[in-house]
Amino acid sequence: MAPPVQKTFSLHRLLPLMVLVLFIAALWVLHGVLRQFHYHQVVVQLRAIPASQVLAALGLTILSYLIMTAYDQLAVHYIRHPLPKGKVALASFVSYAFSNTIGLSLLTAGSIRYRLYSAWGLSTEEIARLVTFTVLTFWLGIVTVGGITFVTEPLALPVLEHLSIHSARPLGLLFCGLVVGYLLVIFMRNSPFRFRNWELPLPTLRLAGAQVLIGALDWALAGSVLFVLLPTHAKLSFPQFLAIFLLAQVVALISHVPGGLGVFESMVLLSAPEIPADVLLGAMLIYRAIYYLLPLMLAALLLGGNELLQRKRLIKQAAQLAGRWGGVIIPQLLAATTLVSGAVLLFSAATPALPERLHWLQDFLPLPVIELSHFLGSLVGVGLLLLARGLQRRLDAAYLLAAVLLVAGSAFSLLKGADYEEALLLALMLLALLPCRRYFYRHASLLSEPFSFGWSITILLVLVCSFWLGLFAYKYVAFSNELWWHFALRGDAPRFLRATVGATALLLVFGLTKLLHPSPQDPDLPGSSELDAAKPILARSPVTMPNLALLGDKALLFDDQRNGFVMYGVERHSWIALGDPVGPPEITQDLAWKYRELVERHGGQTVFYEVGTAMLHVYLDMGLTLFKLGEVARVPLAEFSLEGATRKGLRYTYNRLNRDGCSFEVQPASALPELMPELRRVSDAWLREKSTREKGFSLGCFDEDYLLNFPVALIRQEGEIVAFANLWCSGNLQELSIDLMRFCSDAKSGVMEFLLINLILWGKEQGYASFDLGMAPLSGLKNRPFAPLWNRIGAVIFNQGEHFYNFEGLREYKQKFDPIWEPRYLAGPGGLSLPRILLNIAALISGGIKGVIAK
Repeated sequence: MAPPVQKTFSLHRLLPLMVLVLFIAALWVLHGVLRQFHYHQVVVQLRAIPASQVLAALGLTILSYLIMTAYDQLAVHYIRHPLPKGKVALASFVSYAFSNTIGLSLLTAGSIRYRLYSAWGLSTEEIARLVTFTVLTFWLGIVTVGGITFVTEPLALPVLEHLSIHSARPLGLLFCGLVVGYLLVIFMRNSPFRFRNWELPLPTLRLAGAQVLIGALDWALAGSVLFVLLPTHAKLSFPQFLAIFLLAQVVALISHVPGGLGVFESMVLLSAPEIPADVLLGAMLIYRAIYYLLPLMLAALLLGGNELLQRKRLIKQAAQLAGRWGGVIIPQLLAATTLVSGAVLLFSAATPALPERLHWLQDFLPLPVIELSHFLGSLVGVGLLLLARGLQRRLDAAYLLAAVLLVAGSAFSLLKGADYEEALLLALMLLALLPCRRYFYRHASLLSEPFSFGWSITILLVLVCSFWLGLFAYKYVAFSNELWWHFALRGDAPRFLRATVGATALLLVFGLTKLLHPSPQDPDLPGSSELDAAKPILARSPVTMPNLALLGDKALLFDDQRNGFVMYGVERHSWIALGDPVGPPEITQDLAWKYRELVERHGGQTVFYEVGTAMLHVYLDMGLTLFKLGEVARVPLAEFSLEGATRKGLRYTYNRLNRDGCSFEVQPASALPELMPELRRVSDAWLREKSTREKGFSLGCFDEDYLLNFPVALIRQEGEIVAFANLWCSGNLQELSIDLMRFCSDAKSGVMEFLLINLILWGKEQGYASFDLGMAPLSGLKNRPFAPLWNRIGAVIFNQGEHFYNFEGLREYKQKFDPIWEPRYLAGPGGLSLPRILLNIAALISGGIKGVIAK
C-alpha cells in the first residue's frame, strides 16, 4: 500500500495575497495624493536635500542600529544564557537588516534568531522567551514614545478626522498608563506567568526599565532619521512628526507588505498635509535608501569580506565562527540582495534618464545601443528576481547566472543612461556574491525548484511597483499605439512601455514553463524493478542501515542516474526519511534537497530520522532543527579480542556455551530457502515469548523475500537451530551489522551474547573494519542548565525511565564490547512539532497508531 499523502489548505496561505492587495491599495492612495505633482518635481526636491542633512541621517541610522542590538543584549540577560556580545550583536543586526528591508513575507527576525541562537546552544524554550522579550521591548518603545508624544503635543491627524485636537491626549495618557502598569506589575509580582505548560518569568524592575528606555530611544532615533531629511522650514515639531511616523510604521507593520513599501509612504503623506507631497516623498526616498537598503548592503559586504579573508591566519578564528552560521544566513542574505538588485534595474527602467547624461552618451553610442540596453536591463532585472529564489535554495547554476546578470546589469546601466550609481550598486552586490561560491553546491534545475506563493507575490509586488513608477513618471504623456514605435534620445516613455512588456513577457514565459513542468507524482511503494535498482547502490554503501530499503515498506526517491536514493515513509503531514541519503558523497546533498522539494510540493513536513554527522550542515542549510536521538555503538574489529580482564564476562559466556554444545555458523543467502521453515519456527516462538508483533520502517521483520537478500548467522544447540540473525554486509568490508535477532525459549541463557561474540570474531576474520551494535536511545543526552530542552527531557527519561524501557541497561550491555559511540540525530521542524513527529515515526514503525498503543 502506498504511503498516504494528505493535501491541506490553511488560512495562512492567504497572507501573501492580502499583502498584494494592500500594496496595490497603497499605490492607489499614493497616486491620488501625488496627482498634482510630476515625477521631475520629486527628483528636484530629492536633489535639493543638503548633504549635511543626508550625513546627519546616516549618523542617526548608525546610532539607531547600534541601539537595536541592545534589544538582544537585554533579552540574553533576561533568559540568563550568557553569549559573547559579538554573536548577540550579529544576530540582532542580521535579523533587523532582513526584517526592516524585506519584511515578514520572506524572512522574519524571529526565524533568523531561532536559526542562529539554536546553533549557539539555546533551547527552543529559551529562544521563544528571547523573541517574546524583544517583541515586548519593541512595542513598549512604541507605546512609550506614542504616550509622551500625544500628551505633550496632541495632534489631530487628517486620517483620524473624527478625533479633535484634544482627543489624542487621553490616548497618550492611556499609553503612559500601560507603561506604568507594566512596571508596577514587575515591581509587585515575583512569580512568573504560566500559560498551560509554558512558563514566562518576569524580568527584574531594572531590566524592565531598560526595556522601556531602549525601546523608546530606538523609535525616537528611527523617526529622527526621516525628520532631519525634511526641510528646515517644515511646520512640524519633532514630537508632532514622531506621532505621524509611529502611526505610519504601525500600519505598515500590520499590513505585512515587505518593508511597509507604499503603505508607510501613503500614511505619512496623508497625515502631514503641511509639507508639500513632492518634498515629503523625496525625503522618504532618501530615508529608504539610508535606513533600509544601506544596512542590507553592508551586511552582505561584511559576510562576503569574511569569506574573502577566510584563509588568512590572523582571522582564522573569525572565519571559523563565520562558517558556523554562514551556511544558513549567507544564501538567504545574498538572495535578498539579488532581489533588491533586480528591483533596482526594473525601477530604473521605469523612470526617465537624466537628460544631460543622455546627451553625453549620444556622442559615444548610437541610439539603437541605448534603446537595446534599456530593454535588456529590464530583462536582467526580472532574471535577478527569479534567480534570487535559486540562490536561497543554494543552486550552483543560480550563483553563476546571478554573477553574469549582475555584470550585464552594470554594463546596461552605464549604456542606457550613464547610471554609474546604479552600476556601482550592482558591482557591490557582485563583490558580495563572488566569494561565497562554496555555499551554492546544488546541481538541480531552477525550473524544478518550487516557487512558494509568498515568493511569487513578492516578485509581483516588485513588478507592480515598477509599473506604477512608470505611470507616475509619464502620467502627462499621451499614450497611443504610435508611442510603441517611437525611438528617440528623449523617448523615455516609449522605452518604459517596451521594457515593461518585455519584463512581463519574460515573467509569463517562465511561469508557463513552470506550469508545464511535470507535476510530482505521489509516493508509492517500490516495485521489484526499483528494489533491483537499489541493490547495487547498497552493495557500494559503506554503512549497512540502508539495507532496510529492501523491506519494501518505504518509498524510494532516486537521483536521475539512479546512483543513490532516499528511503522514506509518510504518516499524516510528516514525510520521514530514514537515515542519510544513500549513494556517493557527490550526489547525497542534491538527493537531500530533491527530497525536500518533493515534500514541499505535497505540503508536508520534511524529517530526516536517525542521521549521522556527515550531512548535518545540509540539514541546517535547509532550515531544519537538530534533535539528538541517542548514540550508535560501533566496535572497531581490528583490535577486538576476548583477552584481558575487561573481557572476562564475554569470555565466560563464549566458553560456557561452547562447552554446552552450542555451535556458530554463517550460511549464505542461497542456503536460506531450505532453512526458512526452521527460521520461521524460531521467529514465531520469539514473537510469542515477547508478546509482540512484527515492526517495520526502521526495524526489520520476518519477511521471506526480504531475508533472502542476506546471509544468516545461526546458533545450533544439539544440531537444532535455536537462534539466528540476518547479516548486513557493507561494500568494501567497511561495516558488518545485524537486523533480526531471534531465539526460541529452550535456547541456553546468554545465547544472544554468544551470537554477537561469534559474529564480531567472524567479522574480524573476514576483514571487516567495524561492527555496528545499533543505537542506544537517548544515550549521551545531558541534563545541564544550558542544554537544549529536548536534551534535558531525554536525559531525565534515560536516567529515570527504567519502568518503560531499559535505557541505561542497554547502553551498559553494549559498553561491554568497548565500542566507539557515535551520535544520531533527527532533523526536522523545530518548536512544538517534535512530539507529533515522534508519534508519527512510532506509527510508521508499529504499523499505525493502534500498533503504538498495543504491542
